[in-house]
Amino acid sequence: MKKLWLLFAITLLFGFSYFAYQITHIKNRSKHSTNKPQKIVSLAPNLTEILFALELGDKIAAVSNSSDYPPEATEKNKVGTFWQPNTEAIIASKPDLVITLWFEQQKAVADSLNRLGYKTLTLKVETIEELWSAIEKIGDATGKQIEAEKLIATMKNSIFAYEQPVLRLSAPVLRSRATAKDESEGKQTIENKQRTRVLWVIQNEPLRVAAKNTFVNKLIELAGGENAIDTTFAQYPLINTEELISCGAEVIIQSAMSKNNIAKQQEAANVFWSKWQNLPAVKNNRIYVVEPDTVLRLGPRLSEGIELIANCLHPAASTKK
Repeated sequence: MKKLWLLFAITLLFGFSYFAYQITHIKNRSKHSTNKPQKIVSLAPNLTEILFALELGDKIAAVSNSSDYPPEATEKNKVGTFWQPNTEAIIASKPDLVITLWFEQQKAVADSLNRLGYKTLTLKVETIEELWSAIEKIGDATGKQIEAEKLIATMKNSIFAYEQPVLRLSAPVLRSRATAKDESEGKQTIENKQRTRVLWVIQNEPLRVAAKNTFVNKLIELAGGENAIDTTFAQYPLINTEELISCGAEVIIQSAMSKNNIAKQQEAANVFWSKWQNLPAVKNNRIYVVEPDTVLRLGPRLSEGIELIANCLHPAASTKK
């Protein structure tokens, strides 16, 4: 009988202990799930734009120097440049989450902060697909999962709205050019209308351009164009005069060096490119200097960048429904 009572007592004690463990575990998990960051530091302009788009502007403690959109971002404390974040300034902001990009300089800062006990989120955002993933991860880290899903859906719908009219503009034209022999054999030759060949220029001297293995190339394609530069070892290669002439660019789009005085930069570009009159883009005066941030930042304004490119390719047609 004593042994039975002892066994019952041990079983009861184990049951209470397990129950207490489960209650504690649930409380800890609940506490963790509601532990949303209150002070966020962003080390890149596109990350800053994502945070604002997720309605986290009031949680942003500091941003990189070049974070200038939306306008509210300019009022935030600054923590160094895109390429050289200031670790001391970041720590002074007392962040509970620091969001960085996945390249050497920022990753090194993230590693240092991790060793000091700060929470970081390092993201690779080099393609449109990685942009969707980055938005999801920021949403998860900040308790804004629903907002992140809505943002991604809105952006995808906007891209689709621009893409469809462009597809109609650049759709293949099927035309029969059958010879007598072809007709006798029941054959047809299909001639496709070529997409507009685009040279995307990063800088003039030396001449550096965007190749096909870049996200800029994807934007060109979504806008209805074709990159005049093929895939190269470097994403943004330097090209010589021979390569320039042979690329056959019909449109040249050049990233402005700054958002100020774009009209003057356009004039300078026209003078620079006048040396290559045999290039179709120069011959037909289809050289465009565009504001860089809207296009070159992989962020919430992605569809605006596509529209900007499409307007350069199809200036006489509206690319938006």
